[in-house]
Amino acid sequence: MACRHCGGADFIPFLDLGMAPPSNSYLEAGDLSRPEKRYPLVIRTCTECWLTQTEDFADREEFFSGDYAYFSSFSRTWLDHAKSYVEAMRGRFGLGQQSLVAEIAANDGYLLQYVQALGIPCYGVEPTHGTAEAARAKGIDIVEEFFGVALAERLAGEGRQADLIAANNVLAHVPDINDFVAGFAVLLKPAGVATFEFPHILEMVRGNQFDTAYHEHYSYLSLIAVERIFSANGLTVFDVGTTPHHGGSLRVYACRTDHRAHAVTPAVAAMLETERQAGLDGETFYAGFQASAEAARDAFRRFLDEARASGLKVAAYGAAAKGNTLLNFAGATARDIAFVVDRNPAKQGRFMPGSHIPIVAEDHLISEQPDRVVILPWNIETEIRTQLSCISGWGGQFVTAIPRLAIRR
Repeated sequence: MACRHCGGADFIPFLDLGMAPPSNSYLEAGDLSRPEKRYPLVIRTCTECWLTQTEDFADREEFFSGDYAYFSSFSRTWLDHAKSYVEAMRGRFGLGQQSLVAEIAANDGYLLQYVQALGIPCYGVEPTHGTAEAARAKGIDIVEEFFGVALAERLAGEGRQADLIAANNVLAHVPDINDFVAGFAVLLKPAGVATFEFPHILEMVRGNQFDTAYHEHYSYLSLIAVERIFSANGLTVFDVGTTPHHGGSLRVYACRTDHRAHAVTPAVAAMLETERQAGLDGETFYAGFQASAEAARDAFRRFLDEARASGLKVAAYGAAAKGNTLLNFAGATARDIAFVVDRNPAKQGRFMPGSHIPIVAEDHLISEQPDRVVILPWNIETEIRTQLSCISGWGGQFVTAIPRLAIRR
């Protein structure tokens, strides 16, 4: 194993979740009788550049296939975040009808729809066919390819360099992080800005968010690692902020190093110092995460066993990738959890990978009235609890497993 950024070979263990299927590879009924692909889910940290990363056993096309089932627009919380982002960027960088905005990993057009509504020219890059088609249905121009230097050069040659490039929750999803980042230096206009949002490994460890580890998350990122990667690939980090989304994320602002059109703010040095004080540039920070993950797994497993012994009907809400990580690590099956509710029609009627729990529409929850509802996407727990407030009418309770087991009305 060589570090995907610096090529180093010196690693320390971070997390080992055993064998797991790809977290977004939902199953059809006919798949249940066939052998299921599973790969080791092992994550290590490079001691040369402090990039935490998966050990790879399959190509990216295995995880980001044409029927990729994650659609961003099914979360009201995430849509509100996207709209606020667009309004903030327009105000800060003076975007208008003469500007061009691009989004890398545009998904189903959840963000660019707000750019388009303001009359700002835009386009997206999205390699998964189903989400690309959903974005096109909103009237958004989509380039259906994986992003890297080659595509950036072609788009730049077509006059499609951008004033703003958004990259939300994609930097962790790329196997060749150097090629991906270098593409932004090509596609940005000389004074352009690229923003990247990604879950912060500092919050991942603090919040025991081991379930955010899955095969399509190739990297687990700190500013210490990101600044080094950007610097090596033609970008300068000039500002950084935080958001509460996905358990606590960083929003990094970058510009082309060859122009340095934006002054570096004090926030960059402050965040780097926060990370160093927390020990992200040393081995101790990474050493205890495995034990924390196993403790949460064991508590969740005990809950499932005790609920079944007591005759309680348990369901779950949100067929999220993080939920699949938790269910497979805990060895959960349809004997433990009767069904998972999800609003996304692309997931309904299918089955969770590994656990083979059926995915159903929300009306199933109302008719079955389970005693306990496990919220798998805990990052939008407030939204889900409000949405499902009806379960109190039959005495149901909500359950979350991260950062530790909690049962509440």
